[in-house]
Amino acid sequence: MCPQQTMVDAAKKETMNDITFRSDTVLSDVHLYTPSKRHLMVRLNTVGQPVFLSQFQLLLEKNNLESGRKREKELSSENMGHQSRDGRELCDKSSNDLNFLSKNGREANNLGGIDALLDRDGDLEVVRRPRYVPDPEVEDLSRDIAHPRILTKGGEDSFEGSKQENTCNDIIKIEHTMATPLDDVGKQVWRGAFLLADYILFKRDMFRGCTVLELGGGTGITSIVMAMVAKTVYCTDVGEDLLAMCEQNVTLNKHLTEPSGGEVKVKELDWLKDGFCTDPGAPYGWSEVEIADLHDHTTVLLAADVFYDDDLTDALFKTLYKITHNLKNASTIYLSIEKRLNFTLRHMDITCEAYNHFRNTLNDLENLQDGKMKYTIEPVKLAFHQFLVYERIEQLELWKIIAEPHT
Repeated sequence: MCPQQTMVDAAKKETMNDITFRSDTVLSDVHLYTPSKRHLMVRLNTVGQPVFLSQFQLLLEKNNLESGRKREKELSSENMGHQSRDGRELCDKSSNDLNFLSKNGREANNLGGIDALLDRDGDLEVVRRPRYVPDPEVEDLSRDIAHPRILTKGGEDSFEGSKQENTCNDIIKIEHTMATPLDDVGKQVWRGAFLLADYILFKRDMFRGCTVLELGGGTGITSIVMAMVAKTVYCTDVGEDLLAMCEQNVTLNKHLTEPSGGEVKVKELDWLKDGFCTDPGAPYGWSEVEIADLHDHTTVLLAADVFYDDDLTDALFKTLYKITHNLKNASTIYLSIEKRLNFTLRHMDITCEAYNHFRNTLNDLENLQDGKMKYTIEPVKLAFHQFLVYERIEQLELWKIIAEPHT
């Protein structure tokens, strides 16, 4: 065998040991479960990602989730009105008129069970509407190519066109991205943030007048909801672009926070670094007064759905440990997480590695014996009301940690 062939074989062997499937694009399910919420593209951020503006309704008055869902269906029906003609639903006649609903002689509308959806190899066949239907009688059933609606271009005045919209006390406006690399997932909206926001609104009297620290605040939606009842909320994350987006969201939602006197302060806090950023030239740095206020008055800490990387999970718990040791008062930590199931080639099975690491680290914190702090951990039952319309799936969890000095 020639040396060249040996090198080729070695390269093949090395390649086979690598992960075969890899993707660095992450999309939050929240954006897929918003039937009446508009996602309006407003600009490109400093790294060229499309930025969207969405409205989320708070069900505060009567807390009637079914009413909210009914209204969302009504709005969705209004938006889809172009799909009906002369009072008849086109889908009612599509089964007789369209051949594309049939494949291999089987009618897609007359399925005899899951087996009818599978091809010869057992693969799932998905019936899709075509891009174009030549029959003019049913042309409305073809799929439209969706284009984001751009409101404005630019920076500070990007939202001038939207400020005339509803700013009543039951609408949260959030600037966010739709799909990002893993490093930028904080720019998206996640179900764990909604879950934690629900709990805050359900227990609003318990948080009234508090000083709160959120770690990994992302778009800021949880901090904004907290500021509806709390006195001061330090919303922290890393990355100037993300923090600028968060600060814009705080400005957009002052109609929710100002009536109660709540304030959100957007600050940089890197879990991988020791201490706070006190550089006076840093746009989101800390002043000595703010650090003192945090240590003297904070009684609540939050983190919403930030447990997806083992190293970052370790860094977060170390940050929680250091901060709670420096707080003047006992504190309560609330952590939301979504148990995400993934198939991995390493295990050749469905696993929850990030979740398992989170639970192990949580147990380590509770079993910690340093003679200074005691951490008591308990799960929170998700029997409380929903104040935001989203899919509260069974994989969502909320954990409560009481941090207090050893007596």
